[in-house]
Amino acid sequence: MVQSVAAGPDTGRAYVDALVAAGFDKAAMQVTENQSTVGNAAESMQFSVRWGDECLIGQVGPSTGQPVAVVMPGLAAGRCLVGNTRPIDW
Repeated sequence: MVQSVAAGPDTGRAYVDALVAAGFDKAAMQVTENQSTVGNAAESMQFSVRWGDECLIGQVGPSTGQPVAVVMPGLAAGRCLVGNTRPIDW
């Protein structure tokens, strides 16, 4: 599944959709942009799902090699990722 998700043109959306299909709440997710600020494909992309006080955080992309996922404590503001994320509006 990881290879088919990562091969798509909108990797962030594909990972969010796959997590929703696995039963995770889309409203509890964050995802970073697929493209850099100059329009190139991002070297890596992060996604997260918050549940309770913890976060499932994943990173994928050419600079990452194989996809990586960890469970970490959530941030105080109710988020999992630091910095800008894209809207999950689909």
